[in-house]
Parts: sequence; C-alpha cells; structure tokens
Amino acid sequence: MAKKQTAGRDNLGKLAPQFAALNDDVLFGEVWAREEQLCAKNRSMITIAALFSAGQFPQLKAHLAIGKEHGITKEEAVEIVTQLAFYCGWPKAWSTFPLIEEVYGDDNNE
Repeated sequence: MAKKQTAGRDNLGKLAPQFAALNDDVLFGEVWAREEQLCAKNRSMITIAALFSAGQFPQLKAHLAIGKEHGITKEEAVEIVTQLAFYCGWPKAWSTFPLIEEVYGDDNNE
C-alpha cells in the first residue's frame, strides 16, 4: 500500500483547504492508487514527462523524487530527459539535469 499523501494539507491546508484535500485524497489517494490500471513507476514517468514539457521545474523536482521512490533509476531519469529534449526543448533538459543530480546525487542505480 502506498504511503498517504499529505503534501497538499501540509503546504496549502490553511490557504486552500479544498484544493489540498483534492490533491491528497483524489489525485494521490484515488488516481495514483489505481495500480491495476497503471503501475506507480509508469505514472511517475508520465508525470515527469508532463511536468518537463510544461517547464514546471519545482513540481518536476518533487516528482523526480517520487519517481525514485517508485523505482525509476538515475539512468532512466537521464534517458527520459534525453528523449524529451528532442520533443520539448533542449533548454528544459539543461534545466532538468541538475534536478536529477539533486534528487539522485551520486546514486547510479537508485
């Protein structure tokens, strides 16, 4: 069972409680929990690609960390970004590689 998501309530609970509840309970509690339809690792890859293409780097860093928890290796993260660079933009790749370094550090296979 996946750990309960509380980022919405932790970060936005006072400002936007309904949004926080939707984030934690619906997006992460229901949609991400549909592992029979699509495993968490694949959901992470899709989410990383979407955030990369939109240039949403703060959320991208957070989802790289979530992807790492879901089994995406550093090498796979680098390959995802390399592939996307040709479709979404070279500068975005340059901006993402440092995020991968921050999330994975010297880990080559974690």
